[in-house]
Amino acid sequence: MSRVQVDRERCVGSGVCESLAPEVFEIDDDGVLQVHREEPAADELDGVQDAVQSCPARALALAE
Repeated sequence: MSRVQVDRERCVGSGVCESLAPEVFEIDDDGVLQVHREEPAADELDGVQDAVQSCPARALALAE
């Protein structure tokens, strides 16, 4: 199972991840990334992979 990893020092709260995988990621009112599911479901993986690749700060990764 894949697991979402976030480098909180790099995250700038751009919201790209939330727009690509809103069921997994959310930027809260303070601009802080919240990960709803660190182990996304199989049907969420495409969106999460897109979010990892599109993150402007390169703050996201998927680990096995």
